[in-house]
Amino acid sequence: MRMAELSETTGVPVPTIKYYMREGLVAPGRPTGRNQADYGEEHVRRLRLVRALVEYGGLSIAVIRDLMGQIDNPDLEEFDLLGAAQKTVTQRKEARPGPYKDEAEERLHELLVRRGWRIRTNDPAYRTAVGVLATLDEVGRHDMIEALDSYAEAAEKIAEADLRLLGGDVSDRERAVEIVVIGTSVGDTLIATLRRLAQATISERLYT
Repeated sequence: MRMAELSETTGVPVPTIKYYMREGLVAPGRPTGRNQADYGEEHVRRLRLVRALVEYGGLSIAVIRDLMGQIDNPDLEEFDLLGAAQKTVTQRKEARPGPYKDEAEERLHELLVRRGWRIRTNDPAYRTAVGVLATLDEVGRHDMIEALDSYAEAAEKIAEADLRLLGGDVSDRERAVEIVVIGTSVGDTLIATLRRLAQATISERLYT
């Protein structure tokens, strides 16, 4: 198909397609003549993925370029690719040095050991969790810290639901990345809204 057809099929304007190609997010088409090229289904899929990452993942062009490079790297194992994809949508917020941080790190380490979760102290999610626990301790919300195991149990069930979407076959690398990045970023919003709806319902049962 020609560039115009590619644009019509994907809903991505021609100038945007050209920009993505200049930035290395989408491969150029197969040359068929002077200033002309042919595009296939692989271009359609890649464009739809990039568009989803921009619009729903909220990722920068630089981050997407790096992620596309990892998708296209045949030497990168699927598990490592999924880990890289997850990190693109995981904030990293370090706790301030001090006793609150030290105690928070110890609490988190003990939680991961209890639940048999992998311990990766340099993971952005790990560092952010330490920061959250340190802040809760500092402001005196020990009740939330005591509920940590309940939160972890709920998170584990959500993670299991997430991974069921992937299925056992992750050989389709672009689909896997899309599920991880879009599913996590949009899924976080979905979980947050469902939590609020549940809070409203349960509070009504308890207090009315």
